[in-house]
Amino acid sequence: MNNLDFLLGGPQGGGLETAMNILSKTFVLAGYGFIAEREYFSNIVGRHSYIHARVSARSIPRSLRYPVRLLVASDAETLFTHYMDLSEEAVIIYNTEDSTRSLSDIPSMEDQTRSRIITLLNGENVEPRVDSLVRYLEESKHVKTIQLDFRKILGEASRIRGIKPNVLGRYISSIIVGSVVVLTGLDKNHVRRALERVFTRRPEMVEDNMVVLKLVEAEMHEYSGFLKLDVPDLEPGKHMVLSGNDAIALGKIVAGVRYQSYYPITPAADESLLLERYMNIDFNGVKGSLIVIQMEDEIAAVTSAIGASLTGVRASTSTSGPGFDLMIEGLSYAGMNEVPIVITYYQRGGPSTGQPTRGAQSDLLSAIFAGHGEFTRVVLSSGDHMEAFYDVVEAFNIAEKYQVPVIHLLDKFLANTIATIPLPVLSEVRIERGTVVSESVKSYKRFSLDHVVSPRAFIGRPNIMWYTGDEHDEYGHIVEDPEIRRKMYEKRLAKYNLIKKEVDTRFKYTYHGYEDPDYILIGWGSVKGVCLDAIEELRGKGIKAGYLNVKMLWPFPSEVEKYLKNPERVIAVEHSYEAQIRILVSIATGLRIHRKIIKYTGRPITLNELINAVEKIVSKKTDEVVLTYGA
Repeated sequence: MNNLDFLLGGPQGGGLETAMNILSKTFVLAGYGFIAEREYFSNIVGRHSYIHARVSARSIPRSLRYPVRLLVASDAETLFTHYMDLSEEAVIIYNTEDSTRSLSDIPSMEDQTRSRIITLLNGENVEPRVDSLVRYLEESKHVKTIQLDFRKILGEASRIRGIKPNVLGRYISSIIVGSVVVLTGLDKNHVRRALERVFTRRPEMVEDNMVVLKLVEAEMHEYSGFLKLDVPDLEPGKHMVLSGNDAIALGKIVAGVRYQSYYPITPAADESLLLERYMNIDFNGVKGSLIVIQMEDEIAAVTSAIGASLTGVRASTSTSGPGFDLMIEGLSYAGMNEVPIVITYYQRGGPSTGQPTRGAQSDLLSAIFAGHGEFTRVVLSSGDHMEAFYDVVEAFNIAEKYQVPVIHLLDKFLANTIATIPLPVLSEVRIERGTVVSESVKSYKRFSLDHVVSPRAFIGRPNIMWYTGDEHDEYGHIVEDPEIRRKMYEKRLAKYNLIKKEVDTRFKYTYHGYEDPDYILIGWGSVKGVCLDAIEELRGKGIKAGYLNVKMLWPFPSEVEKYLKNPERVIAVEHSYEAQIRILVSIATGLRIHRKIIKYTGRPITLNELINAVEKIVSKKTDEVVLTYGA
């Protein structure tokens, strides 16, 4: 078997994230490509959570797809929620104690979801009980069902290892991991190595998990290798597996960030939590401390980052939609005072609190046009984890070289997806800090009109300077003179042309696919992976397609117009209602894109539904397809 698509489901706080962490490392250590996305409710414990994953022996997966071949359910809710996601001859693993559970016995399920599932089951004459559902799946889809007695396995592990009963529930993730390992025939040495990385300096946890794995193996011995994967092509040790949050955090460390502020908000907080683990850095022989501070709110987060930047350190803050709304006044202040800061902006479902743990791409126009008045800002996006790593460094280079705020626009899907990437090449990383004045200058003009980008000095160094929120002269003193106002206004906005001219093309956009395509998909951010896989699949269906990945969203790169000469052949793909990239293209180029494939349920676009949507548009059946698949 070259590829395996699978789901792991259970209650929030039930160990699924740990299981994903262990399995991802195990597969990659064994040489397989791996990708997994985590979906969860916005509560701490109890509500339904699941991991949707794909592992490949032949390539590094870039997207997820349905149906899945394996479902591991640690509770009954998972079975009811995801039974429709199964392929023919799939495998289900579930807890023996859930066999007699009814749909009505699940208090954590939302009433709307319960009603929808009951309607579907009634249509198939299936009683809403686990045992009835399992029989239906065995008969209709020839599904192989495997019961595991979770209580028995955990009890035996407790007897062997002396695990206290009050913490036994933590080892449900071990049963989940063990069942996947047994079915796929993975070498247990790879599992041990993965456990040693997850439970660093906790050898007892490694041994506990290995005991549970052996117990699961004993219970499932007849199914060992039932879904065995082919020998992988990827060379072990040449790849790493990490989340999008991790990729950004590592990129900031390499970029030389010395100050990170944040206020906890999903899905941004994990980035700062990782940075807190590396607050003393020795990078390429350069030692320095990284200060990470949790502020009292997002207003304090952005203003403290501004203050840190004015002292000369590379400074950033991370947030999501509601937090960014609070940062806008600080963003305007940075624009007026030409302060180089980076705001890492992870989008989620809005407006207001919206869907705190679900994904979206609906904040594009907000990021570009937020703030009163006109000032230069740059908005960058990243399409995958590798891009995110390098783009972070470039975000700081742009911020300091042109003395502007940079918004790095990401989303929940990238943040909470674990993916396999090649090891980054650090020799390719370049650091540009712009023109800096280090010596004492008589009558130093911080905002000198002799330059579009004035030489920058740092607070606390010999030169004296003034920063206010008001219009100012070259020294920073408040003025309202119309001539100075005009010159300062034009100076700040002239940076747009410099940025458009000087930023490397690879940070503006990338194009993939046929040079003479029948259709071009245009998008930005995390839709990149599924779009790239889609154009490959469409080739086999006789459709020549390309994908235009827009990376610098503002100032919009005029170079992409050459791909949009025939707008009738362009299809926008985005997680929003309007497909806001169409609006942006129209504003920047005057071209109008009519066709769009959109999804705004908070769940990621999967390969199957994207391919079907493109085929509908190509066959002239519609100009718009709204995607809805996913629990």
